[in-house]
Amino acid sequence: MRIALLGATGLVGREMIKTIEERGLAVEEFRPLASARSAGSTVSLNGRDWTVQEVSPEGFDGIDVAIFSAGGDASRKWAPVAAERGAVVIDNSSAWRMDPEVPLVVPEINGQAAKNTPKGIIANPNCSTIHAVMALYPLHKAIGLRSMVVTTLQSVSGSGWKAVEELEEESRLVLEGKKSDADKRASVYPHRIAFNAVPQVGSFDDQGYTDEEWKMVNESRKIMSLPELKVDCTCTRVPVMRGHSLSIAAQFDRAVSPEEARAILSDAPGVVVRDDPSSSVYPLAIEAEGTDPVYVGRIRRNLVLDNGLDLWVSSDNIRKGAALNAVQIAELLV
Repeated sequence: MRIALLGATGLVGREMIKTIEERGLAVEEFRPLASARSAGSTVSLNGRDWTVQEVSPEGFDGIDVAIFSAGGDASRKWAPVAAERGAVVIDNSSAWRMDPEVPLVVPEINGQAAKNTPKGIIANPNCSTIHAVMALYPLHKAIGLRSMVVTTLQSVSGSGWKAVEELEEESRLVLEGKKSDADKRASVYPHRIAFNAVPQVGSFDDQGYTDEEWKMVNESRKIMSLPELKVDCTCTRVPVMRGHSLSIAAQFDRAVSPEEARAILSDAPGVVVRDDPSSSVYPLAIEAEGTDPVYVGRIRRNLVLDNGLDLWVSSDNIRKGAALNAVQIAELLV
């Protein structure tokens, strides 16, 4: 394949390069693209250094697949250009996800949707949404999903390099006894993230929900083809470097025991069950870091919902939540 990668020098972009290499995707030509600021630098793929080019219309000429990880504004500007030049675009931003002519794809769930691309664009879902539907869709196929209530605990790497550096610096200042300096250091988030939990990911609307929470609502419905699914979500940011965790309460069409749910999930592609609370075995963000699966545990009956289960989910937001899912979509196009 001839692949272009817009946003090649960013946190997710570099992970995409690593994932392409690890999965052995056959690459005839690789064209890393970025802003003028990063042009001229190099990235390595398959033992070869490739020079980063400033993004331009000509940068997509002759390209089979263009993977985008440069934010919504760049995607809105350049995705149609890349598609017009003949590339299939796999976009990691939220810009195209709810466009009815753009498939929103998690390969293990609706990979066939990637074959129908009227605009030449395929959208990569939000990281937390991917983790949630990976855990819930196998259960839905077996017993029918009625509703889901999700609380996310999202790591700072979901906000890029600056957020990671901010957490490191704030933590250092707090440990040195300089809490006020750490508070002043906050810029990526509205409050200091070190030793804190912030119940805001994104911007609030007039209903008190953030755009990140609406992503969980709308994207889950689209991916699982459940337009009437009842979804509620609270997104939080926590002082974890990498790896998102989710607390999920799900209601099904019939009663399901934790044992049956474990058996269903144990057979689901891309899912690993870690569920032995008596031995303190359950998903952890630090164990998910750098790995591909979505880990599910703490599976138990919900005490409020009829036919309900509670799940705890952890996964690497940069891997399956972004880079891996995009590369898997590219593999579908081979």
